[in-house]
Amino acid sequence: MLVPVTVSTTMGTAGAATPAVACTSQKAGLAAKLVKDITAALKGRVSTTAVLVNDRVTRTSCVLRPDQAFDSASVVKTTVLAALLWDAQKTGRQLTSTEKSRATAMITKSDNDATSALWRQLGPTRIKGFLAAAGMTKTVPGANGYWGLTQITARDQQRLLAILTARNHVLTDASRGYVLQLMNAVVPDQRWGTPAGSPSTARIHVKNGWLPRATHGWRVHSIGAFTGTAHNYQITVLTHGNKTMDDGVATIQAVARSVHRNLNPTAPARLGYVPTGTPEESVPAVPGRPAQDAVPANPALR
Repeated sequence: MLVPVTVSTTMGTAGAATPAVACTSQKAGLAAKLVKDITAALKGRVSTTAVLVNDRVTRTSCVLRPDQAFDSASVVKTTVLAALLWDAQKTGRQLTSTEKSRATAMITKSDNDATSALWRQLGPTRIKGFLAAAGMTKTVPGANGYWGLTQITARDQQRLLAILTARNHVLTDASRGYVLQLMNAVVPDQRWGTPAGSPSTARIHVKNGWLPRATHGWRVHSIGAFTGTAHNYQITVLTHGNKTMDDGVATIQAVARSVHRNLNPTAPARLGYVPTGTPEESVPAVPGRPAQDAVPANPALR
């Protein structure tokens, strides 16, 4: 058995030290390659970026700013669905037809109204209960109904993806399968982010989000799980400080391509589920501005 290797490369801007990409792997040489390529993907980008990668096949992990807090934007919608299912499990009930309709709209189309309805239904006590059960200790639900301002970290998002992709005591297999099914069925305009560069042999499960605010510019995030006979890995990339939505998308996809390439060096290229060239996403409501649905990644929109 190979001994895990940790490698890190320090990046700096104007001479200031910044957090470094760090990787471990039980596959010889993989940690060093991932550090090099993820670092190169982030070179020259102005955003603050957090990255977390876990691959159960090669027992590989990469981290960058794992505990940096970000406004969640729409990636929190996966947490909302997981909390809804966890709560239903406690009483042994199935989701109602209305809940299923809202869950489908929330994940596959990133529908804001559906999310708000489920957020109100769950309430802070049940949402916090799920977070505690899932070990997502750094996640803080947004106050006053502003679920898009939930504070998240890459480490907690990876904990959520881990719960969705392996048997555990938080969500049943049926609940996990339901979430992954919806994450695999997102509308074409939202198939951007962590799926970029994924192999055709992997099944994709993704949820993205973006949000502009007066401070830190555009928040642009993507979480993805990649499953199948030869694949069992998860990628989280969270960013803020982007000048445009496109900048954030480009950063995430550059990181994702480097990860997929290194984890799947011989896998055939994907021909079907290819990231869209015209990304869209919903913008959650924030104080003083209502929510917006299906906003395109247009650099002219600030």
